[in-house]
Amino acid sequence: MKENKPLILVTNDDGITANGLRKLISIMQSIGEVVVVAPDKPQSGMGHAVTVTTPLMLKQVHNDNRHPEYSCNGTSVDCVKMGLKVVLKRIPDLVVSGINHGSNASVNILYSGTMAAAIEAAIENIPAIGFSLNNFSPHANFDGFEQYIEKIARRVLENGLPPATCLNVNIPDVNGSEIKGIKVARQGKGLWNETYEERIDPFKRNYYWITGFFESAGEEEDTDVWAIKNNYISVVPVHIDMTSHQMIAKLKEWGF
Repeated sequence: MKENKPLILVTNDDGITANGLRKLISIMQSIGEVVVVAPDKPQSGMGHAVTVTTPLMLKQVHNDNRHPEYSCNGTSVDCVKMGLKVVLKRIPDLVVSGINHGSNASVNILYSGTMAAAIEAAIENIPAIGFSLNNFSPHANFDGFEQYIEKIARRVLENGLPPATCLNVNIPDVNGSEIKGIKVARQGKGLWNETYEERIDPFKRNYYWITGFFESAGEEEDTDVWAIKNNYISVVPVHIDMTSHQMIAKLKEWGF
């Protein structure tokens, strides 16, 4: 690695061949030295899962030789761990994850493998960003947002992030020319209204397929949900401390 350029670890949860990852790699190459460690197959919805019961394997991927690239048979978090502990020879200046096929705004961050990868880097006190596009199609168009992604990444490299903190960046599914700008926001409230569709397999056994839709529980102007709906790119600072600090004093009053 060239010591005079920032070292950037790139990963995702949609897999090594995903269009969003390819776009993110190309953007990061304009900023620094890129190393890719990504899942060998989709790992969406895996959250912060790590592989502990089966061996992990790395496979070098042949590309244009502009950057080292590896696929891993584990989760997104496994990829970050393997990238930091096995592949890289020094601590990266930045970890970026995505570009995810689908929004990770609001409560989606809890399910997201994309954001879990960024959070894993934050646990190691490495600046990290998760990028997502509000389009779940594997053929989503990621063109037109390059300048915003590059700007956010450069600002993080220039200014750093506090310990145990990363950024959750969500891009609305519109043409790049329709983007109104970047809005710093808080996580919006919402939940998935889910059902399980029952089906019968060829052996007459019941099985279930999850379906559902996202319900926003409010769209205040300072939330990521509002920003995306109104054609802004949302940037939410995320901290790994999940303590409900306001509840500590109340719990002490319960007299345990």
